[in-house]
Amino acid sequence: MEDKQIGLMFRQLQFYAAMVYFVPETEQELTSAGLEPGLMCYLAGRTAPMGAASASVVRAVTYNFNPRVVAVHIPRAWALAAPEKLTAATLVGVDRALHRALGAEALTAPEVAEAADLVRRAAEAAAVEGRPLAAAHQELEWPAAPHLVLWHGVNTLREHRGDGHIALLVDAGLSGLQAMVSNAATKRGFLPSFAQAHRGWSAHQWAGAEAELCDRGILDHEGEFTDAGAALRSDLEDNTDRLAAAPWRVIGDDGVRRVGEIGGRLVRGLTAAGCFPTEGVFYPPKS
Repeated sequence: MEDKQIGLMFRQLQFYAAMVYFVPETEQELTSAGLEPGLMCYLAGRTAPMGAASASVVRAVTYNFNPRVVAVHIPRAWALAAPEKLTAATLVGVDRALHRALGAEALTAPEVAEAADLVRRAAEAAAVEGRPLAAAHQELEWPAAPHLVLWHGVNTLREHRGDGHIALLVDAGLSGLQAMVSNAATKRGFLPSFAQAHRGWSAHQWAGAEAELCDRGILDHEGEFTDAGAALRSDLEDNTDRLAAAPWRVIGDDGVRRVGEIGGRLVRGLTAAGCFPTEGVFYPPKS
């Protein structure tokens, strides 16, 4: 199976893990553990497997956040709740959200256990040299329930993919903010308004990054990709797929297809249950 085919499968499957950032149960559990609501829950909840990391380390591995915003929440979050407590709280929130959205019967279906076994094999096989977030997640103890094994495996592979993507962005000379701006120019993923607010960038800073990309010939004066910019973005995505594909080859083409089938049904169920925002966050899907 080609890298791009694996990448297409995972772009859908990853939402089984990424729902953690949108469902209310996550913030409820993290605030009950001691954190303040909002961005602190995202930053500390996501990076807690690394331990009590400094603001600069959290900024490095999350990449596209305003450093000043990160410094408001990290390391103060670790004084409010120990990282291991936050990791446990996140898993409780995930369990609650999945039961609410999909129900116990769906989560205990044999196919969920089948997918969980396949994804666990891939996640355990992932090489994590140079991939700090993936390494931290890979070292966590595996949950017992298959639906949580599946979530943890997908989440680990999501961080594995993200670590590789950051390496490519650095190689391309794109800062975190420039990466966000260039991603917005694809008209996929986050809307600029949400990206600015959630990552802590002002409209002035965003416009400055657009101007820098224009000077580099990546964007034109209307904020659209130039031919060179479109080629750069395409290369970034293709190479991200390439760097993320190796763990999946452990389970073979049939395993990848089976995970895609089962995971696709679960993600559609999460979508139908309203686990993802329908406006103000993402660009509408392109037909």
